[in-house]
Amino acid sequence: MKNILILHTGGTIAMSEDQNGAVSPDSSNPLNQFANPFAGKLNLITEDIFNYPSPHIGPKQMLLLEKRILRAADENIDGVVITHGTDTLEETAYFLDLTIPSKFPIVITGAMRSANEIGSDGLHNFQTAIQTAASDEAHGKGVLVVMNDEIHTARYVTKTHTTNVATFRTPTFGPIGLVSKHKVSFFEELLRHTALPIQNVVNHVYLLKAYAGMDNELFDFIASDTSNTNGLVIEALGAGNLSPHVIPSLKKIIDKNIPVVLVSRCFNGIAEDVYSYEGGGVQLKEMGVIFCQGLNGQKARIKLLVGISAGLKGKDLANFVSDAIS
Repeated sequence: MKNILILHTGGTIAMSEDQNGAVSPDSSNPLNQFANPFAGKLNLITEDIFNYPSPHIGPKQMLLLEKRILRAADENIDGVVITHGTDTLEETAYFLDLTIPSKFPIVITGAMRSANEIGSDGLHNFQTAIQTAASDEAHGKGVLVVMNDEIHTARYVTKTHTTNVATFRTPTFGPIGLVSKHKVSFFEELLRHTALPIQNVVNHVYLLKAYAGMDNELFDFIASDTSNTNGLVIEALGAGNLSPHVIPSLKKIIDKNIPVVLVSRCFNGIAEDVYSYEGGGVQLKEMGVIFCQGLNGQKARIKLLVGISAGLKGKDLANFVSDAIS
């Protein structure tokens, strides 16, 4: 019989709606009333590691999860399921994907509707996540996100709708598998999965989104001595371009040896050095900006934060962040 470790962290999947329609955390997690439908086949070991709405979760909480899961490798655990709020679920999933060697399946899930709403999706997502974590085929595929009967990789999945139960999508590539009533089926797999375990997390790693007419004010702050900046990710325009007004301040940041990573603000496609006008990708790459291909801004920030926290610098850090398939 396989042992599946369940780690509850809070979120809508652990909340209820009051008579006024407001949704908030319950004093007790409704998932703890879940009757194990796999009794006799799977042993479920449940822990409430914390109970936070996902906007309250940051790298420190993600690190607690990482350390707990790493301990589970020595506890005869065959798979892990994490329940989580959906707002930052993709970031926690990717943090764990980057920092935990793939010794057993790790699956993260949540819900878009609270426990007492009509059509609540929490219990179904929870059950399919357990099925996936117990699947032999889930080994070696990195951290997985299971929602709405679809299996996605933590690396590329993102929340695409504020309220729809089919919110989690993987732009360009799509899901790698599906969960049916009695079967977990995989159709694709990651080309490569590497992990970089860390003991602590740095702070002051920022994310900026480019917009039409952007000036240098925010960049000047990041370049200042008072910001204590450790790294910067920019969601650039189009294929990877910025307003020319930010270039002098951006150069100051790079001259201070602060790593600057660039992705596109488009949800499909990759950032690349195509245009050679002022502020274009060619100039940015020549300045030393690191192009990260295939990740969105929030994922690139997590990857940069993990790399810096692991002590990577210079070319090693640039290679780690820019590698699109690890």
